[in-house]
Amino acid sequence: MCQLLGMNCNTPTDICFSFAGFQARGGLTDVHGDGWGIAFFEGRGVRVFLDPAASCRSPVAELVRQYPIRSLNVIAHIRKATRGIVKLENTHPFQRELWGRYWVFAHNGHLGEFDPPLRGDFRPVGQTDSERAFCFMLESLRTRFPDGEPAVPALFAAIRELATAVSAHGEFNFLLSNGTCLFAHCASRLSYIVRQAPFAQAHLKDQDITVDFSELTTPGDRVAVVATTPLTDDEVWTPIAPGSLMLFVDGAPEAAGEASTRAFIRTESVVA
Repeated sequence: MCQLLGMNCNTPTDICFSFAGFQARGGLTDVHGDGWGIAFFEGRGVRVFLDPAASCRSPVAELVRQYPIRSLNVIAHIRKATRGIVKLENTHPFQRELWGRYWVFAHNGHLGEFDPPLRGDFRPVGQTDSERAFCFMLESLRTRFPDGEPAVPALFAAIRELATAVSAHGEFNFLLSNGTCLFAHCASRLSYIVRQAPFAQAHLKDQDITVDFSELTTPGDRVAVVATTPLTDDEVWTPIAPGSLMLFVDGAPEAAGEASTRAFIRTESVVA
C-alpha cells in the first residue's frame, strides 16, 4: 500500500516537519521503497521532485527535507509498486495541464484491470493504473466542461462522480490539486488535521522530532495536512470516512460528500 501526504494552507507554508516523518516511511519505518515524489504549487507553476529510489535513501528527498519551500498546496507520495516497473515514469505525483492550470495527482491503491479507452487529450507515459486513472479523470472533466473550469460545487460534484466510477475497479485513495485547493478521496484510509491558533507542539511518529508551531507561525495561519495514516502521536487526527471526497481550501475542510451521493456539504473547520 502506497502512502499519501497533502497540505493545503491559507498562507505559504513549508512542509519540512511533516515530510521528515513521511520520508522515513519510504523504506525505513515502512516497506514503501519503490520511489517517491513531491509537488509544490508556486503561483501557477509547480515545482516537482521525483526519484525512483526509496525516499529514506534518496539524496533528493534529503534536499527537500532541508529546503523550506513555501507553498499553498503540496502533494507527496511514496510508492509500493503493484503495477508498472520501478522507474521514473511510474513515480507519483503525476502532472498535466487542464484549463490553463497544472493539475497534480497521486494515488494509493490498486485498480485491477482498469483500462478505459482514452480519446488522446491526456495519455499515460508510464504503465501504472494510477496515471491512466488521472488521464481518464482529466479527459472526462474537459469533455464535461468544454468552456473552461466550472464553479467549485460543479467541479466537486464531477470529481466525486468520477471517483465513484473509478472506485468500481478497486481501491482508489487519491489526492488531487490545481493549486487553488486540495481534493482528497478516501477509499480505505486517509486522515487529516487542521493546525491553527492556539498552536502547540507536535511530535512525529516515525522520527524523534518535535516542533513547537507557536514559534513558527502567526495567529492567522491555518494549515490542513492529509496523510494515509497520522504522522504525529500527540495530536488528534480526523479519519476521512471511506467512500468520501473532501475539499480543502485555505487550510480548512470546505466541503465533503459521499462518493455515491450528489450532496455538496459545507463543513466546519476542525481544530486539533
